[in-house]
Amino acid sequence: MPNLSKFFNLTVRIGLIATAVLWSITASRGQPQSVENRSSYLLGPNDQVKIWVLGVEEIGDKPIKIDPSGDLDLPLIGKVHAAGLTTAQLKADLVQRYSKDLLKPQVSVALTDFGSQPISVMGAVNHPGIHQLEGHKTLVETISLAEGLRPDAGPRVNISRQIQYGAIPLPTAKTDASGKFSVADVGVKDLLSGTHPAENIIVFPNDVITVPTAEAVFVIGEVKKPGEVILKGDGVTVLQALSSAEGFGTTPAPQNSKIVRVTPGSSERKEIPVDLNKILAGKSEDIAMRPNDILVVPPSGPKRVAARAMEAAIQAATGIAIWRRP
Repeated sequence: MPNLSKFFNLTVRIGLIATAVLWSITASRGQPQSVENRSSYLLGPNDQVKIWVLGVEEIGDKPIKIDPSGDLDLPLIGKVHAAGLTTAQLKADLVQRYSKDLLKPQVSVALTDFGSQPISVMGAVNHPGIHQLEGHKTLVETISLAEGLRPDAGPRVNISRQIQYGAIPLPTAKTDASGKFSVADVGVKDLLSGTHPAENIIVFPNDVITVPTAEAVFVIGEVKKPGEVILKGDGVTVLQALSSAEGFGTTPAPQNSKIVRVTPGSSERKEIPVDLNKILAGKSEDIAMRPNDILVVPPSGPKRVAARAMEAAIQAATGIAIWRRP
């Protein structure tokens, strides 16, 4: 009988260990693939873990959230500091602690939800807000968390990082006026094309990633599609803006076109005469437009009466005449 008893106890123990293994596998299902490959992930406040200890039914089967201090409160052993540990390290710590009350404790630890690595992705992205890093992620991967850039995204990405994590490893990095943050920016085009891989930096918890909306110029008057033209990369010229507006309307006066431009350092605007006929013929230089420039293509002939209404509207907004009447 003693031998049978030993055999029975061994069988039960093997069965329970197998159950623990199966539980661990089940708990890990549904987690992102990156979790399984990130054994070095360090737990932190607001992360949730599922813990199983053979013989300690009080723990239950629900995930346990690590508190703001980085601790877990567990039956028999009380508070355990989990922040800064991997799941494997936490398991080893629990085995040691429970060994005071249990003989060869069987323990399983699985990460079920992230909450300790928030980052903010703001501006011209499709899903702005707070996201969780869920391990190590690059700047490009972080932008992907926000579902990518909007069509009106500007040419630079700004990064702000708490100085306790060190300076941002980019040539543009500097410390802000408060001395509490390292700030830097990187070009979108090079970042997404992979031209300079070193610029695709690892993002840290609490980083703020901001993609400003691109600046724009405007085309109005006798064009097929008046409106806004987003500035990207090297900017836009008069002919490129005209092309974005799908060319001239039915009765334009291209030789009388004008750019309305804000005077730097003031709210005043000035007129810059533009002869689009000469530019199209290659007899005049194609003019680079600046942010918030307005390219005005006036109408000719009978349309001048209607043009006066447009002139009055723009004059009210800008304080100047857009084109002169003969």
